[in-house]
Amino acid sequence: MKLKNLLLAAGLGATLVLGACGSDDSSSSDTSKDESTMSDDSSKTNTAVDAEKIFANNCASCHGNNLEGNVGPNLTKVGAKYSSEEIQKIIKNGKGQMPAGILKDDKEIVAVADWLADKK
Repeated sequence: MKLKNLLLAAGLGATLVLGACGSDDSSSSDTSKDESTMSDDSSKTNTAVDAEKIFANNCASCHGNNLEGNVGPNLTKVGAKYSSEEIQKIIKNGKGQMPAGILKDDKEIVAVADWLADKK
């Protein structure tokens, strides 16, 4: 009976963790709405992707609002350990308990990775 309850609790916990880290595609559609209202093409490339907002919408539930860590690891100094390219690979492929594909848009992945790589 204890084993059954333990397995049930572990399964529920895993479901909650994966659900909390899941991607909500509404964040990427919000970004595209902002892009369509801009008239200057050069300003689109500079402000089209808000890495902090993407992180808040997709990553903060596991890594904390202030990068302090929660279910996922602390990222306050992740740039001292990983380059932007390495962080991009982690975002795309997952690592440890982090599932692959939380972010799907390459521009968002690069923006978040660059932003995190500056955290030293």
